[in-house]
Amino acid sequence: MSKPTIGFIGLGLMGGNMVENLQNKGYELTVMDLDKAAVAATVARGATEAASAKELAANSDIVMLCLTTSDVVEKLVYSDDGILAGIKEGATLVDFGTSIPASTRKIGADLAKKGAGMIDAPLGRTPAHAKDGLLNIMASGDMATFEKVKPVLDEQGENVFHLGALGAGHTTKLINNFMGMTTAAAMSQAFAVAELAGVDRKQLFDIMSAGPSNSPFMNFCKNYAVDGVSDLGFSIANANKDLGYFLEMVSDLGTRAEIAEGTSHNLQAALDAGMGNGNVPEIYDYFLKLKK
Repeated sequence: MSKPTIGFIGLGLMGGNMVENLQNKGYELTVMDLDKAAVAATVARGATEAASAKELAANSDIVMLCLTTSDVVEKLVYSDDGILAGIKEGATLVDFGTSIPASTRKIGADLAKKGAGMIDAPLGRTPAHAKDGLLNIMASGDMATFEKVKPVLDEQGENVFHLGALGAGHTTKLINNFMGMTTAAAMSQAFAVAELAGVDRKQLFDIMSAGPSNSPFMNFCKNYAVDGVSDLGFSIANANKDLGYFLEMVSDLGTRAEIAEGTSHNLQAALDAGMGNGNVPEIYDYFLKLKK
């Protein structure tokens, strides 16, 4: 059976490596990105560059997005030369980014009017895993659409989960990032308070890591606060965006998440202080200088 043709928009660290993995496995790709060097690298391996999202969608059985925000996704879908204008009946849109679930469901409904499907499939793990096809993929959408694209998702992910109706993947990813980012912020502040109080940060880590607080996130925070190594690979700016999406989702559910509100305030303050490009554990420096 011939492989489906794939259109891929978003060739950053994650998306670029996902495309390379698919090319290595024999898929025909059409690509788009504002970064022309990233496009050129994929074209050199045999991909075709599209002039518009409409053209890309018209030439693809599966359109894949690995983008930064829901706003960017909506602009690419709804513009006059966008995905919705070009997508074929029977094609599928897969959104690998972290988006607002309500936006995902709206796009899915509009695609369905054209006979196209949608899967939201946010990602876990790193760009290195993407290059080797070893991502964790949190997919959701109707089962028939999921089963149609699952063979390609299996090429990209070591663990491919189906989580339910469209939007469940993005919901799960936002909950996951809420847990991770609040944990990282809390642990970073713990190390900052230890430093301000004259407590040895390495000893604090030894004590906390010997109990139930031990976790990979604690190690990431210790690596920066104690050893000066910033290796989480997730920026304060991205964490701030995701917490904002989480709070918007929680508001849509008619409730509040006060812990997330506090973490969001800290992340925004660190961003305003020019720390947005730093990895999340670097918020330790913000807490170290924070005055009452």
